[in-house]
Amino acid sequence: MKLFLIIASVFGFLFVAIGAFGAHALSERLAETGRTETFETGVLYHMIHTVAILAVAILTRYLSATGLLYGAGWAFTAGIIIFSGSLYALSLTGIRVFGAITPIGGAAFLAGWVLIFIAAVNE
Repeated sequence: MKLFLIIASVFGFLFVAIGAFGAHALSERLAETGRTETFETGVLYHMIHTVAILAVAILTRYLSATGLLYGAGWAFTAGIIIFSGSLYALSLTGIRVFGAITPIGGAAFLAGWVLIFIAAVNE
């Protein structure tokens, strides 16, 4: 699906830009606050699930359970925004409430993987 290719390309650009920004412009600040690992976790999950969205776009051409795959793509999209976004916000601001939101994004990631599993089993 073209939309998920577009989403994956935007998220791909963003994870490279955010990762580079964190590694260069924010490295001292993150190190001083002890939140480098938190930021890097956000980037890692952002990257992995960007590739997952790309896979969803490709799989919609080959599997008939496109409704499940679309659901997976949207779950991964929400997961990146909520999971990685909350970790970026937490690492930059230190506001702990962002950490409380992170598991919601993790649940979205899990839902996306379950939907791909169901789509594959039903094929």
